[in-house]
This record gives sequence, structure tokens and C-alpha cells, in this order.
Amino acid sequence: MENTSAAIPDLQSVADTINGAIPGAGVTVVSNEGPSGQDSLLFQNKYAEACARWLKQDSPWKMDYLSNATGIDWTEEALKKKLGKDAEPEATAGFLETVYHLYSMQTSAGPLVFRIRTGNRSDDVALPSMTPIWRSAELQEREIFDLYGIHFEGHPDLRRIMMWDSFEGHPMRKDYVEPDDYEYEPTPHADVLKKSATHQNPSKKGGNQ
Repeated sequence: MENTSAAIPDLQSVADTINGAIPGAGVTVVSNEGPSGQDSLLFQNKYAEACARWLKQDSPWKMDYLSNATGIDWTEEALKKKLGKDAEPEATAGFLETVYHLYSMQTSAGPLVFRIRTGNRSDDVALPSMTPIWRSAELQEREIFDLYGIHFEGHPDLRRIMMWDSFEGHPMRKDYVEPDDYEYEPTPHADVLKKSATHQNPSKKGGNQ
């Protein structure tokens, strides 16, 4: 296969190109003020699959390899801290997010990062799966589903991958509360006794002495 180098321009130009190719897509740029300084594209759920397919099949960069997918839990408190006390209320409503990193084996382009966000953290947690576009997303989206509770529509095999089937909740959620004990370990031991003691007597923070 011919390898033709194609450098990715600044992300605003990429967003403008996608918006021109897919009317109504509404792609915007999310700046990253962290140490990496790696800005990203924000896709709207309705157009996310079309934007992703364009990046892989029709863009000059041929983003044919998805290296990793990551889940993020943005609580209302975390967003207020990030955006500041003067942020608009709708900007600080909690949501869940997936972040995808793309590269191209054909053109040596990358990385290119895009993200998709749920409507909230409770009853609007569905996002389109990227697995039909990049097969490497399959197991990573299962992990995000398992640990964060994002439901990936169109995923071919969406089930838990790390926690057992009867496990309740999603342990990477910031408001997840670990139980005192688990069904596979029914015998109380030191740590369990300490945790259960604080429930029975909240003032007894040190547990059994």
C-alpha cells in the first residue's frame, strides 16, 4: 500500500472541513489546558457516526486506526470547578464522555482526538458505537460501558468485560460507593468490619478497636 504523508492542519480547519462536508454536523474544538495541550473535536451525537466515517473514508488523512477509547465522568461539581463559578448553568450540567484517539496507517497522520458526550449522567447515557467503523473500539467500549455505564448503540456485543454480570453500578463513576462486602467474599474481615462499623455508628470513624 502506498504511504503518502498527510499532516493534519489545525483542528479548527479540520472542524470547518467536516462541517462543510456534513451539513449540520456542528463540530467544534475543545481546547486542552492540561500539560499535554492536546485539543480535540467535539462531535454531536446525531452526526458522530457520519463524522467518524468521513474521517476514516473520505478525509485527506484517512484515519483508519483507532488506538484507544477512554471514558470520563463529568459531575456537576467537577464542571463547575473546571469552568468557574460564573459559567452558565447549562454548561455545568453533568454528563459522561468518551474520547477517541485516531491515527492513519496510510498517511502517517495523527493523533487526532474526538469526543462525544451523553445528555446527562442518569437517563440519557446512550452514545453511538464506533465499533462498526473501527473494530479496535469493540473491547474498549465494553470496558467503558462496564465501568462508566455508557450504552453504546450499535455495538455488536455490549456486555461487562471486567466486572461480573451481577455486579451493581459502575465503579469508575465519581459518585460510586463501594459496598462493605461482595457476594463472593461473605466472611467479614478487618476492612469490612471497619466499614460496616461506620454505618452502624457514624461517630466511630476508626471502626472496631
